[in-house]
Amino acid sequence: MSGNRLRLICGVDEAGRGPLAGAVFAAAVILDMARPIAGLADSKVLSAKKRERLAAEIQAHALAWSVATASVEEIDCINILQASLLAMRRAVEGLAVRPAEVLVDGLHCPAVAMPARAIVKGDSSVAEISAASILAKTARDSDMLLLHQLHPQYGFDKHKGYPTAEHLAALSLHGVSPVHRKSYAPVRRVLDAQPF
Repeated sequence: MSGNRLRLICGVDEAGRGPLAGAVFAAAVILDMARPIAGLADSKVLSAKKRERLAAEIQAHALAWSVATASVEEIDCINILQASLLAMRRAVEGLAVRPAEVLVDGLHCPAVAMPARAIVKGDSSVAEISAASILAKTARDSDMLLLHQLHPQYGFDKHKGYPTAEHLAALSLHGVSPVHRKSYAPVRRVLDAQPF
């Protein structure tokens, strides 16, 4: 095993801090330098179709990848930042290969057993973090489509739980579902306005 092989870098990113509903997702990815993936970028600048294509390629060619979540209940209990870090830690711990270093998008690092560094805008500058952002986003979008089947009145298939005008109107009309984050202000307001 070469020295380079021992310096495996894991990229970590999350998806779904802003939405009013659904779990927060995180992914951890160790890319295979021998099998580079063209077109990696921050998931937010890619079309849904391109994200899906790249996600399949990452899953096929990465040395290791893992996707994990923190639930709506965990978000409401420990707050969204802590829940995001929890999902990130679970993603890293779910890797089949142990990385030498963990590079995380943003300002905060999860509590993991190996050295970790937070990199602002890492999802647009570090290939491993870009790959993680794509896996986290596609997994979360897929989950929101499942939640849409259970709660079609909210339009999760369109806005993925983000606080769009359409979502806020549906929330006012239909009330709060079990998959809404009750600690978020727009959801809290609807709950507070409900007569009991």
